[in-house]
Amino acid sequence: MRHSLPIAPQFYVTAPQPCPYLAGRMERKLFTSLQGEDAQALNDSLSQQGFRRSQNVLYRPSCSECSLCLSARIDVERFTPSRSQKRLFKRNRHLARRATSPWATEEQYDLFCSYLKERHADGGMADMDVFEFAAMIEETPIRSRVVEYIDRQDNTLTAVSLTDVLEDGLSMVYSFYQPDLPQQSLGTYMILDHVDIAREAGLKYVYLGYWVPGSPKMGYKSRFSGLEIFYRGRWTVLNDPDAFEADLHPLSVDPISEQVANISLPDLRRGKP
Repeated sequence: MRHSLPIAPQFYVTAPQPCPYLAGRMERKLFTSLQGEDAQALNDSLSQQGFRRSQNVLYRPSCSECSLCLSARIDVERFTPSRSQKRLFKRNRHLARRATSPWATEEQYDLFCSYLKERHADGGMADMDVFEFAAMIEETPIRSRVVEYIDRQDNTLTAVSLTDVLEDGLSMVYSFYQPDLPQQSLGTYMILDHVDIAREAGLKYVYLGYWVPGSPKMGYKSRFSGLEIFYRGRWTVLNDPDAFEADLHPLSVDPISEQVANISLPDLRRGKP
Protein backbone atom coordinates (compact mmCIF):
# COMPACT_ATOMS: atom_id res chain seq x y z
CA MET A 1 0.00 0.00 0.00
CA ARG A 2 1.34 3.40 -0.96
CA HIS A 3 1.40 6.15 1.67
CA SER A 4 1.97 9.84 1.07
CA LEU A 5 2.73 12.76 3.36
CA PRO A 6 -0.24 14.92 4.38
CA ILE A 7 -0.71 18.02 2.23
CA ALA A 8 -1.25 20.33 5.21
CA PRO A 9 1.82 20.67 7.48
CA GLN A 10 1.39 19.61 11.09
CA PHE A 11 2.39 22.10 13.80
CA TYR A 12 3.82 21.24 17.22
CA VAL A 13 5.00 23.08 20.34
CA THR A 14 8.23 22.50 22.24
CA ALA A 15 8.37 22.10 26.00
CA PRO A 16 9.35 25.30 27.88
CA GLN A 17 13.05 25.80 28.55
CA PRO A 18 15.22 28.69 29.79
CA CYS A 19 15.36 31.59 27.37
CA PRO A 20 18.86 32.08 25.85
CA TYR A 21 18.31 35.84 25.45
CA LEU A 22 16.55 37.13 28.57
CA ALA A 23 17.40 35.91 32.08
CA GLY A 24 14.56 34.55 34.17
CA ARG A 25 12.26 33.86 31.24
CA MET A 26 11.17 30.63 29.58
CA GLU A 27 10.97 30.07 25.84
CA ARG A 28 8.67 27.88 23.78
CA LYS A 29 8.59 27.36 20.00
CA LEU A 30 5.90 26.56 17.46
CA PHE A 31 7.37 24.39 14.71
CA THR A 32 6.68 22.22 11.69
CA SER A 33 8.78 19.95 9.50
CA LEU A 34 10.16 21.08 6.15
CA GLN A 35 10.28 18.26 3.63
CA GLY A 36 9.07 17.04 0.28
CA GLU A 37 8.76 18.74 -3.09
CA ASP A 38 6.82 21.67 -1.61
CA ALA A 39 9.51 22.57 0.95
CA GLN A 40 10.61 25.72 -0.90
CA ALA A 41 7.06 27.09 -1.16
CA LEU A 42 6.41 26.40 2.53
CA ASN A 43 9.68 28.01 3.59
CA ASP A 44 8.96 31.10 1.49
CA SER A 45 5.46 31.47 2.93
CA LEU A 46 6.30 30.90 6.60
CA SER A 47 9.45 33.03 6.47
CA GLN A 48 7.18 35.90 5.48
CA GLN A 49 5.20 35.18 8.66
CA GLY A 50 8.07 35.31 11.13
CA PHE A 51 9.31 31.71 10.97
CA ARG A 52 12.96 30.66 10.76
CA ARG A 53 14.61 27.55 9.35
CA SER A 54 16.88 25.15 11.25
CA GLN A 55 17.83 22.21 9.00
CA ASN A 56 14.48 20.61 8.07
CA VAL A 57 12.41 22.43 10.68
CA LEU A 58 10.61 25.78 10.55
CA TYR A 59 9.99 27.45 13.92
CA ARG A 60 8.67 30.63 15.49
CA PRO A 61 8.77 31.74 19.16
CA SER A 62 5.48 31.05 20.91
CA CYS A 63 6.18 31.81 24.56
CA SER A 64 3.22 31.71 26.92
CA GLU A 65 4.01 34.96 28.77
CA CYS A 66 6.31 36.93 26.50
CA SER A 67 6.43 38.12 22.89
CA LEU A 68 9.76 39.94 22.82
CA CYS A 69 11.38 37.77 20.11
CA LEU A 70 10.42 39.53 16.88
CA SER A 71 11.45 38.43 13.41
CA ALA A 72 13.44 41.19 11.69
CA ARG A 73 14.29 41.98 8.09
CA ILE A 74 15.91 44.83 6.16
CA ASP A 75 13.98 46.46 3.33
CA VAL A 76 16.79 46.72 0.80
CA GLU A 77 15.28 49.72 -1.03
CA ARG A 78 14.93 51.68 2.22
CA PHE A 79 18.35 50.80 3.58
CA THR A 80 20.97 53.55 3.71
CA PRO A 81 24.30 52.79 5.39
CA SER A 82 25.36 55.04 8.23
CA ARG A 83 28.76 56.72 8.25
CA SER A 84 30.15 54.09 10.60
CA GLN A 85 28.78 51.30 8.39
CA LYS A 86 30.41 52.87 5.31
CA ARG A 87 33.73 52.99 7.17
CA LEU A 88 33.27 49.39 8.26
CA PHE A 89 32.66 48.26 4.71
CA LYS A 90 35.89 49.94 3.57
CA ARG A 91 37.75 48.43 6.52
CA ASN A 92 36.87 44.95 5.23
CA ARG A 93 37.63 45.53 1.56
CA HIS A 94 40.45 42.99 1.86
CA LEU A 95 37.83 40.24 2.17
CA ALA A 96 36.71 38.33 -0.91
CA ARG A 97 33.22 36.84 -1.06
CA ARG A 98 32.77 33.26 -2.27
CA ALA A 99 29.31 31.67 -2.52
CA THR A 100 29.19 27.88 -2.71
CA SER A 101 26.73 25.02 -2.42
CA PRO A 102 25.83 24.00 1.17
CA TRP A 103 28.79 21.72 1.80
CA ALA A 104 30.63 21.63 5.15
CA THR A 105 34.43 21.71 5.34
CA GLU A 106 36.95 21.17 8.12
CA GLU A 107 38.09 24.77 7.75
CA GLN A 108 34.53 25.97 8.36
CA TYR A 109 34.19 23.71 11.39
CA ASP A 110 37.45 24.97 12.93
CA LEU A 111 36.27 28.56 12.51
CA PHE A 112 32.86 27.64 13.93
CA CYS A 113 34.46 26.10 17.04
CA SER A 114 36.66 29.15 17.61
CA TYR A 115 33.66 31.42 17.30
CA LEU A 116 31.54 29.42 19.76
CA LYS A 117 34.37 29.09 22.28
CA GLU A 118 34.82 32.85 22.40
CA ARG A 119 31.25 34.12 21.93
CA HIS A 120 28.82 31.39 22.99
CA ALA A 121 30.69 28.95 25.20
CA ASP A 122 27.62 28.33 27.36
CA GLY A 123 25.16 28.07 24.46
CA GLY A 124 23.31 25.03 23.21
CA MET A 125 25.61 24.62 20.20
CA ALA A 126 28.89 24.63 22.15
CA ASP A 127 29.24 20.84 22.12
CA MET A 128 28.33 20.36 18.45
CA ASP A 129 30.67 17.84 16.82
CA VAL A 130 31.79 17.82 13.21
CA PHE A 131 28.95 15.53 12.11
CA GLU A 132 26.31 17.74 13.71
CA PHE A 133 27.93 20.76 12.12
CA ALA A 134 27.83 19.08 8.72
CA ALA A 135 24.14 18.33 9.24
CA MET A 136 23.44 22.00 10.09
CA ILE A 137 25.08 23.11 6.84
CA GLU A 138 24.07 20.33 4.46
CA GLU A 139 20.62 19.18 5.59
CA THR A 140 18.59 21.72 3.70
CA PRO A 141 15.62 20.80 1.50
CA ILE A 142 15.56 24.23 -0.13
CA ARG A 143 17.80 26.55 -2.12
CA SER A 144 20.67 27.42 0.22
CA ARG A 145 24.19 28.78 -0.13
CA VAL A 146 27.28 28.98 2.04
CA VAL A 147 28.74 32.47 1.69
CA GLU A 148 32.41 32.50 2.71
CA TYR A 149 34.62 35.55 3.23
CA ILE A 150 38.31 34.98 2.48
CA ASP A 151 41.19 37.23 3.52
CA ARG A 152 42.95 38.05 0.25
CA GLN A 153 46.23 38.69 2.07
CA ASP A 154 46.76 35.21 3.48
CA ASN A 155 43.84 33.25 1.94
CA THR A 156 42.35 32.37 5.33
CA LEU A 157 38.66 31.81 5.95
CA THR A 158 37.45 34.75 8.06
CA ALA A 159 33.65 34.57 8.12
CA VAL A 160 30.81 32.32 6.96
CA SER A 161 27.06 32.69 6.52
CA LEU A 162 24.62 29.87 5.81
CA THR A 163 22.06 31.69 3.67
CA ASP A 164 18.71 30.64 2.22
CA VAL A 165 17.45 32.13 -1.03
CA LEU A 166 13.75 32.99 -0.70
CA GLU A 167 11.35 34.24 -3.33
CA ASP A 168 11.53 37.76 -1.86
CA GLY A 169 14.92 37.89 -0.20
CA LEU A 170 17.90 36.30 1.53
CA SER A 171 17.60 34.67 4.93
CA MET A 172 20.79 34.59 7.00
CA VAL A 173 20.22 31.29 8.79
CA TYR A 174 23.45 31.22 10.80
CA SER A 175 26.70 33.20 10.70
CA PHE A 176 30.06 32.81 12.40
CA TYR A 177 33.46 34.45 12.08
CA GLN A 178 36.92 34.90 13.57
CA PRO A 179 36.23 36.14 17.09
CA ASP A 180 39.56 37.91 17.64
CA LEU A 181 38.91 40.71 15.12
CA PRO A 182 36.46 42.98 16.97
CA GLN A 183 37.58 46.08 15.08
CA GLN A 184 36.27 44.53 11.86
CA SER A 185 32.71 43.94 13.22
CA LEU A 186 32.39 40.94 10.94
CA GLY A 187 28.81 40.13 11.90
CA THR A 188 27.67 43.58 10.85
CA TYR A 189 29.85 43.46 7.75
CA MET A 190 28.24 40.23 6.53
CA ILE A 191 24.79 41.79 6.87
CA LEU A 192 25.92 44.83 4.87
CA ASP A 193 27.33 42.57 2.18
CA HIS A 194 24.10 40.52 2.07
CA VAL A 195 22.19 43.75 1.46
CA ASP A 196 24.43 44.25 -1.58
CA ILE A 197 23.89 40.66 -2.72
CA ALA A 198 20.11 41.03 -2.42
CA ARG A 199 20.19 44.32 -4.31
CA GLU A 200 22.27 42.80 -7.10
CA ALA A 201 19.83 39.87 -7.34
CA GLY A 202 16.74 42.09 -7.36
CA LEU A 203 15.49 40.77 -4.00
CA LYS A 204 13.55 42.97 -1.61
CA TYR A 205 14.64 41.82 1.84
CA VAL A 206 17.43 40.43 4.00
CA TYR A 207 15.98 38.37 6.84
CA LEU A 208 18.09 38.60 10.02
CA GLY A 209 16.40 36.23 12.45
CA TYR A 210 15.04 37.62 15.70
CA TRP A 211 15.45 41.02 17.28
CA VAL A 212 14.97 40.90 21.06
CA PRO A 213 14.52 44.29 22.77
CA GLY A 214 16.66 44.40 25.90
CA SER A 215 19.00 41.62 24.77
CA PRO A 216 22.65 42.72 24.28
CA LYS A 217 23.18 39.79 21.90
CA MET A 218 20.50 41.03 19.51
CA GLY A 219 20.71 44.81 19.92
CA TYR A 220 23.00 45.31 16.91
CA LYS A 221 20.17 44.44 14.49
CA SER A 222 18.30 47.63 15.34
CA ARG A 223 21.21 49.72 14.00
CA PHE A 224 20.28 49.00 10.37
CA SER A 225 18.05 51.46 8.58
CA GLY A 226 15.04 50.10 6.72
CA LEU A 227 14.43 47.54 9.48
CA GLU A 228 11.02 45.89 9.78
CA ILE A 229 9.74 43.58 12.52
CA PHE A 230 6.94 41.02 12.38
CA TYR A 231 4.64 42.36 15.10
CA ARG A 232 1.03 41.44 15.80
CA GLY A 233 0.74 39.43 12.62
CA ARG A 234 2.22 41.91 10.15
CA TRP A 235 5.50 43.54 9.16
CA THR A 236 5.98 46.94 10.78
CA VAL A 237 8.68 49.55 10.21
CA LEU A 238 10.88 49.93 13.31
CA ASN A 239 11.49 53.67 13.41
CA ASP A 240 12.74 54.07 16.98
CA PRO A 241 13.96 50.86 18.69
CA ASP A 242 14.33 52.63 22.05
CA ALA A 243 10.67 53.66 22.02
CA PHE A 244 9.35 50.22 21.08
CA GLU A 245 7.09 48.60 23.67
CA ALA A 246 6.33 44.90 23.27
CA ASP A 247 3.45 42.97 24.78
CA LEU A 248 4.47 41.20 27.98
CA HIS A 249 1.11 40.47 29.57
CA PRO A 250 0.14 36.76 29.39
CA LEU A 251 -3.26 37.62 27.91
CA SER A 252 -1.58 39.39 25.00
CA VAL A 253 -0.35 36.02 23.65
CA ASP A 254 -2.89 34.15 21.51
CA PRO A 255 -3.57 30.48 22.31
CA ILE A 256 -1.63 28.01 20.16
CA SER A 257 -4.77 26.95 18.31
CA GLU A 258 -5.44 30.55 17.24
CA GLN A 259 -1.83 31.07 16.23
CA VAL A 260 -1.95 28.01 13.97
CA ALA A 261 -5.34 28.99 12.56
CA ASN A 262 -3.96 32.39 11.56
CA ILE A 263 -1.00 30.97 9.61
CA SER A 264 -1.41 31.40 5.86
CA LEU A 265 -0.25 28.37 3.89
CA PRO A 266 0.65 28.13 0.20
CA ASP A 267 -1.24 25.80 -2.09
CA LEU A 268 1.12 22.90 -1.56
CA ARG A 269 -0.51 20.80 -4.26
CA ARG A 270 0.83 23.22 -6.87
CA GLY A 271 3.73 24.71 -4.91
CA LYS A 272 2.26 28.19 -5.32
CA PRO A 273 0.88 30.61 -2.71
